[in-house]
Amino acid sequence: MNKYSETIGIDISKDVFDCYGSVQGHLQFKNTEEGFHNFLKTLTKNSIVVMEATGYYHYRLAQFLYKKNIVVSVVNPLSIKRFIQMKLAKVKTDKSDAKAICNYALINEVPIYSALTDIQSECLQLFRLLDAYLKQRTATKNKIHGEVVLGMPSKFVYRSLVRNKKQLDKEVKAIELKLLSLVKEDQQKQLTLLMSIPGIGQKTALFLIVVTDGFSKFENASQLCSYVGITPTIRESGSSVRGRARISKVGNRNLRNLLFLCSFNACKHNKACKAIYDRIVAKGKSKKLALIAVANKLLKQSFAIAKSGRPYDETYVSILPR
Repeated sequence: MNKYSETIGIDISKDVFDCYGSVQGHLQFKNTEEGFHNFLKTLTKNSIVVMEATGYYHYRLAQFLYKKNIVVSVVNPLSIKRFIQMKLAKVKTDKSDAKAICNYALINEVPIYSALTDIQSECLQLFRLLDAYLKQRTATKNKIHGEVVLGMPSKFVYRSLVRNKKQLDKEVKAIELKLLSLVKEDQQKQLTLLMSIPGIGQKTALFLIVVTDGFSKFENASQLCSYVGITPTIRESGSSVRGRARISKVGNRNLRNLLFLCSFNACKHNKACKAIYDRIVAKGKSKKLALIAVANKLLKQSFAIAKSGRPYDETYVSILPR
């Protein structure tokens, strides 16, 4: 049962944010500092404000309310989307979305938001920029390959693309070094603990810490695996539908790719991961499926190590919730 005097759902966009309170109904404010203060005046004691994680837009408001001692929850947009679909809603507006978020929070237990430190905030910004540059670099690589395939590429175009790729390589390296410096300053112990896991390298450990805010976002390993997008989705119905099991891919693609690459090394040097790989392959399953299972295991080991504060021990049996 909801324990708050009022639950307010917020749908936020570039210029405004729509609010729907379980008591007050619909209100709208400008997405500015003045709008934040005007919204704050409408809140009653023991209220909870719930919003979707919408990139940059939700962050400022969430941080503002948190510093004003207002209980805030930031939920996964996919959860809200599924909730709206389940209700068979025919109207899709900012107002209706705010109401849906409010209704979702009234019947579901929502996570309580904790403000990021200055270092965590900078790491998150760097990580987003890194993700953008990596996508640009991949597109540039593909474009270079495409020009070469033509057989007679323009020298100007080819050299321009190569210069662009070199600049992106330089920027990516600089961001990774800055991230490493910040994480060492703030989370050196956790970085060392994660790197004690056979198969987890410095880059993967670094990305894990940044993406999970030092693993503070999650209560159990299953939530983490779902967040990264490395849990299987199964399609079966009756006797005729037997879809192939696939990973959900709802999460950070770069981190998922890094974990998959780590799984190759983990199969050789990580006892628990090797056992999983051998068992799945022995059943006649594909090696790719076995490697995905290994990546999933690495993620669970990382969670257990981070939460326990103990270095990797292949004889240790975790009693943390799965």
